[in-house]
Amino acid sequence: MNIPKHVAIILDGNGRWAKSKGMPRNYGHAQGARTVEVICEEAYKMGIQYLTVYAFSTENWSRPQDEVDALMKLLRNYMKTCLKTAEKNNMCVRVIGDKTKLDEDIRNRIAELENATKGNTGLHFQIALNYGGRDEIVRAAAKLVKQAESGKLTAGQVTEQLLSDTLDTAGLPEPDLLIRTCNEQRISNFLLWQLAYTEFYFTPVAWPDFTKEELEKAIEAYNHRDRRYGKI
Repeated sequence: MNIPKHVAIILDGNGRWAKSKGMPRNYGHAQGARTVEVICEEAYKMGIQYLTVYAFSTENWSRPQDEVDALMKLLRNYMKTCLKTAEKNNMCVRVIGDKTKLDEDIRNRIAELENATKGNTGLHFQIALNYGGRDEIVRAAAKLVKQAESGKLTAGQVTEQLLSDTLDTAGLPEPDLLIRTCNEQRISNFLLWQLAYTEFYFTPVAWPDFTKEELEKAIEAYNHRDRRYGKI
């Protein structure tokens, strides 16, 4: 079986999953975090080299304040758990998104996690936090404009590769497969530039119920796609 090198996942359905069980939405988010840990390990065992998950979007700030507060608390705890998991599984962790909008203690934990795992050679795990595809492109464009204003860059030097190298995902291969759970069939401002030639897979399974077997189904479907030369 052809294993995709880079898989991206939109983690959808935590709240609906919890509601279906008569539990608060935050219960679903907590279970979803545990599912991330399981899938990281299973993905690496399957031979996936890069895994990128959409954890908190720039639009998520508009959710009810108590839910946002609970998500930030969960994130703080997850940073500690992720560090232990990374050490155990030789995992390299990177956070993409506008980290300047996060609280200082969260930014410090992210820096600690990235620094502690940057030399690891196992799964490359990217977490999208306060991330939006349009915001990422705008921030990249602003960086290029600053270079142009300082005389370090001309219009003729701007290429697709240069823009790619200015994005949060610089140095990462583009995703081969995007998975979205809970039957939503849109990309919701996730990796807009990077998904240009990615195969999409949608499943009705809510993220907390996503298992190794569900990941295998997605990869099997990916193997039935016609990936022709030139990525078209």
